[in-house]
Amino acid sequence: MNILAKELEGRLNHGLIVANYGHHFLVETPDGKRLICHSRGKKSQGVVGDRVLWQTSTDEGTIEKIEERRNLFYRQDEIRTKSFAANLDQVLILIAAVPEFSSSQLARALIAAEAQHITPIIALNKSDLVEPFERAWSWLLSYRQMHYGVLPLSLKQSRDVDRLELLKLLHGKTTLVLGPSGAGKSTLINLLVPGALVQTGEISKALNSGKHTTTSTTWYWVDADKTTALIDSPGFQEFGLNHIDPAQLAAYMRDLKPHVANCKFYNCSHLHEPGCGVMAAVKSEAGQNQISANRYKIYSDLYAELSQPKKY
Repeated sequence: MNILAKELEGRLNHGLIVANYGHHFLVETPDGKRLICHSRGKKSQGVVGDRVLWQTSTDEGTIEKIEERRNLFYRQDEIRTKSFAANLDQVLILIAAVPEFSSSQLARALIAAEAQHITPIIALNKSDLVEPFERAWSWLLSYRQMHYGVLPLSLKQSRDVDRLELLKLLHGKTTLVLGPSGAGKSTLINLLVPGALVQTGEISKALNSGKHTTTSTTWYWVDADKTTALIDSPGFQEFGLNHIDPAQLAAYMRDLKPHVANCKFYNCSHLHEPGCGVMAAVKSEAGQNQISANRYKIYSDLYAELSQPKKY
């Protein structure tokens, strides 16, 4: 960096992106003030959680630089890349007993988190629906055996025990709340940050973007000391992993990873090679240190998908 660039950077203000509305961002300053900022140039690069340098402009503020990120949680398909948030400690993947969730989408979200070294937590909502919940909880046994944190919730009932357990898990961390539409993300946010959706509606009004919809990503402080943060994200039905190298896929699946060292060939695809440690560990129902047939099918389907020639 030359002297002129250092002088310019020294005159810029520090901030945190707390809401993303396309080309508009809401930036929070160190003293807690919030203002609308725009990206420099046509391409919008910032995401919620980014630490930025900005300067005052005629339309409030302009983001001049995005500071180096610890991580970036995103999904990518053949058409586009969708970034959720940056500089995360955790991803809370919220699913529900009803409607039935997709095992493939859950696996994809976990793989994306593992690839960025972000701690994932699985929360299963609607424990008040006894039979559907018991089926879903039983199905999640393999994930508990993989040492993922799996938390039972009944957000509709707004139980204090759920709130306290969530606060304990989230304390002192920045956590992205992720999940399909209908899982209960808005209920969870309002349980931990009362009035959060009212706050978001006010932001939307300030940006002339109408009523709040789940197409935006928003940061909320859980505590007055601003040490614990929740990030609400849009619901999704698909979760592309085109940014994942198929050769690295097994390393991002906790039940497959320990068995890779037992493969005869260092470049084993775990699909057809003789002496494959992964294939040898596949059982119809996974026990401790085994791989379920369902999880292996997710792996083989994903490997085939990620091995297709890219169209972009």
